[in-house]
Amino acid sequence: MYLSVQLSYYPLGNDVKPLVKDVVKRLEATGLEVYPNRMSTQIFGEFDAVMEALSEVMKWSFETYGKAVFTANFLEGDRRPRD
Repeated sequence: MYLSVQLSYYPLGNDVKPLVKDVVKRLEATGLEVYPNRMSTQIFGEFDAVMEALSEVMKWSFETYGKAVFTANFLEGDRRPRD
């Protein structure tokens, strides 16, 4: 099953831009299709791979940077941007 996710990450504290960039880099390193933009990051892939990547990146974020808020919207199916 293919999964489309819209993820937003809000670290609690000051100077959050580098932290957000690190989380996006971690997501990109998973091999999934990742499309960051100004308000959220879109992630696409097989359900199990996406969920595993989200779990690992979120855990890493909490252990590395502390408290943060993640918000996500999940949609079954392929909603990748088309040219």
